[in-house]
Formats: sequence, C-alpha cells, structure tokens
Amino acid sequence: MAMAYGPDTGHPRAPRLPAWLGAPLAARTWREFCHLLLGLPLSLCYFALSVTALAVGAGLVVTFVGIPVLALGLAMCRGFGVVERARARAFLGSRVGDPEPARAEPGTGLTGAVWAVLKSGASWRHLLYAVLHMPWAVVAFSLAVTVWSTAWALFTYPLWRWSLPLHAGTDGIQVYGDGTRAYVLDSGAELAVTSGVGLVLVLLGAWLVRGLAAVDRALVRGLLGPSRLATRVVELESDRGVVVDVAAADLRRIERDLHDGAQARLVALAMDLGLAKEKATEDPRAAARMVEEAHDEVKLALQELRDLARGIHPAILTDRGLDAALSAVASRCTVPVTVGVDLPERPAAAVEGIAYFTVSELLQNVSKHARAHHATVDVWRTGDRLLIQVTDDGRGGADPTRGTGLAGLAERLDAVDGVLAVHSPEGGPTTVTAELPWRG
Repeated sequence: MAMAYGPDTGHPRAPRLPAWLGAPLAARTWREFCHLLLGLPLSLCYFALSVTALAVGAGLVVTFVGIPVLALGLAMCRGFGVVERARARAFLGSRVGDPEPARAEPGTGLTGAVWAVLKSGASWRHLLYAVLHMPWAVVAFSLAVTVWSTAWALFTYPLWRWSLPLHAGTDGIQVYGDGTRAYVLDSGAELAVTSGVGLVLVLLGAWLVRGLAAVDRALVRGLLGPSRLATRVVELESDRGVVVDVAAADLRRIERDLHDGAQARLVALAMDLGLAKEKATEDPRAAARMVEEAHDEVKLALQELRDLARGIHPAILTDRGLDAALSAVASRCTVPVTVGVDLPERPAAAVEGIAYFTVSELLQNVSKHARAHHATVDVWRTGDRLLIQVTDDGRGGADPTRGTGLAGLAERLDAVDGVLAVHSPEGGPTTVTAELPWRG
C-alpha cells in the first residue's frame, strides 16, 4: 500500500472575523435571506396548485377521471421539487440528490406511467412538502423580513435620519405621542443607543436567518431527496461494485504471481529434471548436480507458494486467531511493533480476514514510507464495532487524498460498512484507526 508522506504545500489562511461577529456580513447569510424571501411566493403557488390538483383528483376518482388527474398533480409536485432542490443548491449550499424516479413496467404504456407515479413514495413526499411548506414559509418570511429590516434600520438610523421630513414637525423617529407630547429620538445619546440596539439585533438576526434557513434545508433533504431505503440500495450497489473490483484485482494478482513465480520455476524444474534424466547414464556426476539444483528450485517454489497462500488467507489466522496472526505480521515489519489484541471472542472469519489485511497493509506502509522507530497495533471491541488502531512515530504527513493506498483501503472498509480515519500531522505521530462491524 502506498501512502503519501511529505510537507503540506497548502497556504495558510488569512485570519477571519469570529463567526458570531462576521455572520451579518457573510454572503451565506444574505443568500439564505434571499432564499426565505423567495420562499413565500413560491410556496403559495405550490400550495394552491397542489391542493387544487388533490381536491379535483380526489373528487373525480369515482369516475376514474380523477386517477390521471391525481397522477398529473403528483408529477407537477415532483417538478416543484426540482425547483426547490435547485434553489437549495444555489442559496443554501445544500446539494440534495434526486429522488428515485417513478419507473413504469415495460410495455404498460400510459396506464403503467400513471400507476408508477401514484405508487411512488417520493411523489407523495413532494405533495406533502408543497402543503407543509406554505405555513412555514409564511412564518419564516414574516420573522426574517421583520427582524432583519428592523435591525438594519435601527443600526443605520444615524445615517438616514436626515431624510425624515422636517416640515412634519419632527426630526427623528417618534417613539411615543399622545397628542399633547411626543418622545422623539433626536439627541446624540439617543442616536447612539438606537444604533447600539440595532447592532445587537443585526447580530441576532443573522443567526435567526440561518436558523430559519436550516429548517428549510431539513425540509428539502427530508421530503424532496432520496429516501433512506433508496440511498441504502445505492450504497450497497456501490459497495458491491467495490467488492467485485477488489476480488477481481486479487484474482489477477494471484494469477500473475503464479505465472511469474511458482509456475515459471516448476517449468524450469521439469526441464532440468528432463536433462538430468538424459545425462543419468552418460554423466552421472553432472546428472546428480542437476538434480541437486532442481531440489533447490523445489524449495524456492514451495516458499513462493507458502507466501502466496499466506497472502490469500494465512493458516495461522484460521487456527489461532487475530492475536497470533497479527504478531506474525508484526515480526516481519522492519521496525519494532507492539501488538495488543483485547477481544472477548473471535469475530466472524470475514471480519477477521479484513482486520488482518488492514493491519498488514498499514504495517507494510510503516516499513516503506514512515521512517519510524516504533509502531503499535491495538485491536479491541466496543459495542458492536471492532476497532483497529495502528500508530507509528514516523515523520507523519500521511494524506489519503495524495496516495492511492489509503483511499483504496478506505473503499474496502466502506464496502463492509467500515470506516477509516487518519490523523497524521507533519512530524508525526501517525495514527490510523479502522472501524469494522462486529459479526460473531
């Protein structure tokens, strides 16, 4: 496995304002405010059209005309979802995947298309969004516009107070008046207090806008995105592809090792033994020498076959478990390795195999790239998870994005619902933690 080590070439970031102080001026806040502004007119349109389609379709369903009308309304709601996902992507920075399409059975024609839309859970979730988002959009619009505009008006009051009409008999905002007396904000102290209150409201209003937008973001993700089941199916399909690719790569490696290693030696051995057989009567001494050389070739071929078998699935892992197998791997590492395995029982054979090869690849990387003086391997169980941690005191700087080894290992673990985490600052130490599901 190859892991990229080396200095970080990234440029240091310029210091920024604290999040709570820079929020009112952040582009994100203003984008989310625009999202809330557009939400009300769009939600009113969605609500009116979807409720109308639902009412007409339900009312006409006894005549069977309402069924295609209802399907058409649901398809229209799916179109609303396209707009809302694009809006969330543009203003909220939230990339929500498309839901599972409503696929009709081949050869069913228009009837199949109508039935596919009606039985699609995603279609009904889109309708639910169109109905529920309208009252929420009214609340979000009212709060955002009232608080945000009032906050900025008070904060900038000293800048625009001059625009108030003097001919009306006032030179400031009238806070109170009963016909005989009035309280107007016109003195310097009052201007400062008003601006200070506005500043507080601006700071609070920015986070209010973000909170309201977060609810919108959750609604879009929960109702307009793919369902959990569909997402899980996609993940399993992707994981299956990774497993198939890994298995195919392992088979090609085994075939290559057999062809270039043991098979080539056995072919040469057969030729040497054939020559020795021909010379047995003519030159017994030369034949004996050739048989001795052939014997050495047999030993090398056997060693290569043992190494190949160990790479497929070591016998020590099957017979004695992870503790002994990892100790054997550690003994072949070029740096001293301390192994600690604390497992109450043995996990499933498949999990043991993945754990073994994970540690094997990580220790191989330590030997080749880390320039470490010592490494540690710890394996333990926490709840229903098997945890593996490999630490070395090498130079650090390991980055999965710059090396194919860690990325490939992460894909293999992800294929079995595992996780790989790397912490490797410049100068070390490097800690790689792998988490696997426990299957006894």
